[in-house]
Amino acid sequence: MNRDKLFSALEAVGLSNKEVRVYLALLELGQATAAQVARPAGINRTTAYDILGALAGKKLVVALGKEPKQEYKAESPDNLLILHKERIKRDEGMLGIIEELIPELKSVHRVGDRPVVRFYEGEDGLRHVYEDTLTSRETIRAFASVEDMHAGLPGYFPKYYKRRVEQNIKIRAIIPDTPAGKERAGQDRYEKRESALVPAKDFAFSPEINIYDNKVMIASWKDKLGVTIESKEIADAMKKIFELAWAEAITLG
Repeated sequence: MNRDKLFSALEAVGLSNKEVRVYLALLELGQATAAQVARPAGINRTTAYDILGALAGKKLVVALGKEPKQEYKAESPDNLLILHKERIKRDEGMLGIIEELIPELKSVHRVGDRPVVRFYEGEDGLRHVYEDTLTSRETIRAFASVEDMHAGLPGYFPKYYKRRVEQNIKIRAIIPDTPAGKERAGQDRYEKRESALVPAKDFAFSPEINIYDNKVMIASWKDKLGVTIESKEIADAMKKIFELAWAEAITLG
């Protein structure tokens, strides 16, 4: 193999241009100081130290002795094979990470004005969609069942209510008239909430729906699934539906 092909092959396995020049120079010299390597490699001595250090990290070069008499020796070219196998292993690991990321990236990829729908599973997913409601710039509109909420994420909501209040995010909620619903409505003044209680036998809100800004959040307690839909058109339609329901809920209460 001529020198140009050898040079290209070494770059192909992951060495930089300067690393190849230093490595080949040291192979030909056998053992040398950084200054001695720098000349045939066509780089300055300071750069040679940096490159030799990088090659040592890749186990292609070994440092012998200490400054000012430190010399460097090329390791066996067999180490190139080990280096390349390690690189392949890292690339395979990265490929797996990318494959896992693609569905998530597609879920947030906005194409024109198409709605963006995100799915989150398990209790962590449900917490995630609730945390997003704390980004609301307007009053949240909600259809909610207090019993389902508190059972679905035990211990989460007392702190959530407090943080929502601290961020001055108000909420209007249509809630089934149950003991837990009445208790929560009794805290409306302190939790920046306006509640409308509706007959529990006729209105059991599962899943829960929150509407805010340009988003609709759905929390399915049965399936342990959180969904956010980001679309101005859909959010506006849901806000109108909520207002119709709110007007009726007030008369029922």
